Amino acid sequence: MTDSKVLGFIGVGVMGRPMARRLIEQGHQLVIYDTNQQALDELSALGAEVAKSVREVADRAEVVFTSLPSPAVFKAVALGAEGIIEGSAVKILVDLSTVGSRAEQEVAAGLLARGIETVDAPISGGAAGAQKGTLAMMVAGNPVAVAQVRGLFDVFGKVFVVGEKAGQGQLLKLLNNMLSTTAFAITAEAFVAGVKGGLDPEVMMSVINAGSGKNGATMDKFPKHVLPRTFDFGFPIASVCKDIGLAVEECQALGVPMWVGSSLRQVWNVAAQQDGGKRDLTELVLDIEAWSGA
Repeated sequence: MTDSKVLGFIGVGVMGRPMARRLIEQGHQLVIYDTNQQALDELSALGAEVAKSVREVADRAEVVFTSLPSPAVFKAVALGAEGIIEGSAVKILVDLSTVGSRAEQEVAAGLLARGIETVDAPISGGAAGAQKGTLAMMVAGNPVAVAQVRGLFDVFGKVFVVGEKAGQGQLLKLLNNMLSTTAFAITAEAFVAGVKGGLDPEVMMSVINAGSGKNGATMDKFPKHVLPRTFDFGFPIASVCKDIGLAVEECQALGVPMWVGSSLRQVWNVAAQQDGGKRDLTELVLDIEAWSGA
């Protein structure tokens, strides 16, 4: 695909908007769609054209990116009435969402029947990574289709081609997110226990990160978003619940019992019920403090 062609982007929310912006800043012409008008305003001001429907995007762009919140929404956008499947121009769908391998495979099969390839390309790194272009991108799909769009991906971050079948990127993304959110939850419990026992959290951080207990939470989320009490990592608890739920289901379908994963799914679901799932994932610390009387 040449750089001069129009690119489509459907879903310009927390993750999609900064990714679309980076494409615009690289000189690409974008036609975008979202159900939230406010989400479109920033990109429109930068030169993106706002479509009136999903179908309009797919009628104008050979390559369409999607960044959508759930498997149900993704399937409706891709395969539903006036969806991507009915577009006259689209040749490749690049899905940046986290929707699970089963939804990805269902969409890929449906689109392929109409001659549209699906490149499964979920990303990891949060809103900050999307803004900075430092995401990890897990790409799977037909090698010919992947090669056609591969040059577009460098603006997002580091690209890993993980397989040749749609759904393999989704599986790896869910496993990654399950590891990340599990590490955060157990780190939160450890730090609340340490502080309640009289330890200085900054000293704890230094010791743990110099030893065998260090992980993504101790090296990034806690020093940047928890110890300063800003709780602004940029990923909602509701999305954690969705991702870990999908991960547990997929692993169980593969015959893995998921004792730890199932327990952590319960912890995050209870947290979501406290004040709503829109809270930042780092605010789990506040719940554990409350449950602990700390």
